[in-house]
Amino acid sequence: MPAEHPAITRFRAELAARGGTGEIVVLPDSVHTAALAAEALGCEVGAIANSLLFDSDGTPVLILTSGAHRVDTAKVAGTTGPLKRADKDFVRRHTGQVIGGVSPFAHPEPVPTYVDPWLRRHPVVWAAAGHPAAVFSTTCDELLAMTGATEIEVE
Repeated sequence: MPAEHPAITRFRAELAARGGTGEIVVLPDSVHTAALAAEALGCEVGAIANSLLFDSDGTPVLILTSGAHRVDTAKVAGTTGPLKRADKDFVRRHTGQVIGGVSPFAHPEPVPTYVDPWLRRHPVVWAAAGHPAAVFSTTCDELLAMTGATEIEVE
């Protein structure tokens, strides 16, 4: 049995520290998109919590959105400030993780976080667990509690 990737181990410890009750699932392949994750897990794409990191004038902003949605950056800018998609170096620097595996927490420094309330439509949601092949189950309420996030309409 291969050793667990260090990013997943770090996430597992942080999940426990925050009182998370969900299961971490390591899939055989990376799931860089909500559609791939939903297919691998056998759930609706809307139950996937995409972790999208944006750059707001040099400050990271994380939006956890339903895989069924795209973030309308103009719509959310009144709450978050101006947003542009973060590049891979910005993502790695501020989260310690790679695009496709950015978890809702367990970053080197706290990141302002927002959650798409559409996720409430699903009794179980799945989010990245620090690695592109790892996800964990949670609920919208638990996600909000563990991240200290604010709900925001993204479309």
